[in-house]
Amino acid sequence: MGTGIDTSELKKLRQSLEKARVSDEFCKGLAKEMAARLLRKVVKRTPVGDYSDTYEFVDAGDGKFLQESGKLGGELRRAWLTENTLEVRGNGGVYTITIQNSMFYASYVEYGHRQQPGRYVPAINKKLKEPFTPGKFMLTKSEEEIRKMAPRFVEKKVEEWLMEVFNGK
Repeated sequence: MGTGIDTSELKKLRQSLEKARVSDEFCKGLAKEMAARLLRKVVKRTPVGDYSDTYEFVDAGDGKFLQESGKLGGELRRAWLTENTLEVRGNGGVYTITIQNSMFYASYVEYGHRQQPGRYVPAINKKLKEPFTPGKFMLTKSEEEIRKMAPRFVEKKVEEWLMEVFNGK
């Protein structure tokens, strides 16, 4: 007389474990979501030019006169890649996303730059005073914040995924 063993639960567990293989799409999704968070932080941190006290010469037909420039800042902020253009590249378990700003002067704002005191800059209608303009480190600071929160974020996403796999949701 043999004893019967119900292995249906073990079969269900095996099926769940087979589904539990981490997919490339899951990892790319995580990387893309973290990059989107980084991008939101860096855009918020990117300074916007203030041209409220600049003037330009305008010819109204009867000679030139000064008037407020009417310039609006924000070109640097708008030059960051949008979330829709983020491309994830995976290679051997390492996923890479490049975040960049297309304005030629973005690195000067990020890291700072030397300048010649006394030089007149027409764009801002002022003479330069300091020999060095310190950087804003908008990308650097945002990356540091994302690095600190990444372990908790990834852990939460993996837990959600495991719950989905083992509870069939």
